[in-house]
Amino acid sequence: MALYEHLSELYGLPAFACPEDPTAVDLPAPDSVAWRIAVEIEDEEDGWRKQFERFCAAVDTTRVRALIVGPWDEPFDKGPDAEIEALLAARDRLPALRALFLGDMVSEECELSWITQTDVTTVLRGFPELEEFGVRGGTGLAFPALRHEHLRSLTVQTGGLPVAVVRGIGASDLPALEHLDLWLGTSWYGADSEPADLEPVLGGARLPRLRHLALRNSEIQDAVAAAVAAAPVVARLEVLDLSMGVLTDDGATALLGGQPLTHLKKLDLHHHYVTEPLQQRIRATLEPAGVEIDLDASDVDEYEDSDGTVVRYVAAGE
Repeated sequence: MALYEHLSELYGLPAFACPEDPTAVDLPAPDSVAWRIAVEIEDEEDGWRKQFERFCAAVDTTRVRALIVGPWDEPFDKGPDAEIEALLAARDRLPALRALFLGDMVSEECELSWITQTDVTTVLRGFPELEEFGVRGGTGLAFPALRHEHLRSLTVQTGGLPVAVVRGIGASDLPALEHLDLWLGTSWYGADSEPADLEPVLGGARLPRLRHLALRNSEIQDAVAAAVAAAPVVARLEVLDLSMGVLTDDGATALLGGQPLTHLKKLDLHHHYVTEPLQQRIRATLEPAGVEIDLDASDVDEYEDSDGTVVRYVAAGE
């Protein structure tokens, strides 16, 4: 699956693309939208910073609550270090900022696994009041362990999530975190974690308020599902999301044989390779308890290789 649409909202606010000349049009109220700052790739050197300066000059940034960082100058060659530096330099002008997404790009701008990232914890350390943070792209991505008191939602979208990032997130103290969404990806694009690396997350000791857990888009989705089936954190979840990956009957059977999931509000398994009999068992087990279940598999694709091996794909790779 390729990504064809930009974010439509952030922090509950509709996304609004800041025009190249923000003084030439009527702008929405600063606190009514999530402002998307982006430039044409390879348009001009340091183009994103210049666009950000135009935005800051035209908008009352003291009221801005959400920012979306779109493409910077050459995201397939360099990470957003200069863009992060510009954001940090302006933090005194952004006292109300509570949400930030770094790397909102569609496939025609830069494929998911081509996006170059950096140590994104500099953003979290620089904005200690952030409540929502998201990042797209796994190449060069780093997330050393940290403590952040106010972060409620963390999203990491990759075609291949490095194990160091998985471990860094697991070792972080995030006492306010309610929503964690990790796209684990495939080894072809750099994923090298194993279920054991998720143990700190699945144990939940550092995530006392976690209610929505998504571990998805994984080529080892069956093994992840088996680990989740016995994970202590599941008992306090409202939403469990194991979608977008290569989930088969083995993973579904492990889930059904593990701890009860009838307390969930939603179980999301869309984009899967589970056979109809197992799907019926999942529905029969959970639907009577009122659990919303997503078992859509309309977008999956598989084929048999020349040696007889069945090849299956995650939803978002390249």
